[in-house]
Amino acid sequence: MKTYTTAIRLLLVMTLLTGLAYPLLITGIAQIIFPFKANGSLVERNGKVVGSALIGQSFDDNKYFTSRPSAIKYNPLPSGASNLGPTNAEMKALFNKRIKAFLEYNNVDKNAAFPSEMAFASASGLDPHISLRSALLQVPRVASSRLLDSTRIKALYQLVNRMEEPRQIGFLGEPRINVLLLNLEMDKKFN
Repeated sequence: MKTYTTAIRLLLVMTLLTGLAYPLLITGIAQIIFPFKANGSLVERNGKVVGSALIGQSFDDNKYFTSRPSAIKYNPLPSGASNLGPTNAEMKALFNKRIKAFLEYNNVDKNAAFPSEMAFASASGLDPHISLRSALLQVPRVASSRLLDSTRIKALYQLVNRMEEPRQIGFLGEPRINVLLLNLEMDKKFN
């Protein structure tokens, strides 16, 4: 009986420590140190949430920059990759289809250097970033759909270059551009 009593006490103590105290402590620290990130990095415009800086989303209108492909249609609940390997015929077909679609949609020469992230979905399927090269290849399409003159096209190129974020802590990953934040900045400057 003493063993059962000890086991139940230990279960209750550990449940309170690891199931209640620790999560509350970590949540409190996150709210104090990183409140924007701890609350989902929600981006608001005119008092309305338009997305998260951490989760990619689809932009289908020609006047917006497009995100990289998502194997899960940007749904954060089943986040993940397609799990198709490089020798899989379905993956090869999807890769070729995405390249062709990107080149045609943006009226890019098929011999141009192609940014690989626009052919592959990210591992989570939710990556909100593209490379500077991907964004620059989209500028002519976006500028044309917004009917920008040459001066404003130059300003759009400058905006794209300014929106590039550096590598994380100076050496992790690649420089990148958050598509949602770029599109929101563009709406402010070119509407």
